[in-house]
Amino acid sequence: MRKLSRENSTVSAIAPTVQAYLEGLDADWRRLADGEWGLSLDAAGWPLHVGVALRDGLLRVQAEALAPDRVADHELLHRNRGLRLVRYAHAGDGTVWVQGEVPEAAVDSALIDRLLGAVVGAAIAARERAGPQAA
Repeated sequence: MRKLSRENSTVSAIAPTVQAYLEGLDADWRRLADGEWGLSLDAAGWPLHVGVALRDGLLRVQAEALAPDRVADHELLHRNRGLRLVRYAHAGDGTVWVQGEVPEAAVDSALIDRLLGAVVGAAIAARERAGPQAA
């Protein structure tokens, strides 16, 4: 019987790759649940908390970059045009998030590194534009 793509049938196959990658990082990380991890690292002078999860056939990475109203919406939209793999998004309260996802079938250590690097890089760029302690 075929599984629907919404079922998380590949968590067991991809999770060890993600776990091994995280174990090699020089950052604080933790396993939150099956197929979910959190890590904390410095980004523009203060902590950036990053969520990593295997969901709906995707490896998803997200991080809260800025508090509301620190960078103009039109600037974030303009910056989105130059980003690869990730994008800026707003929560309902205006908090700025950086998020990205890639298909689980493509996941290897190099792609995890590229995706996490893109999330952290975009968060740093937004924070530097907003000024000191903008998160």
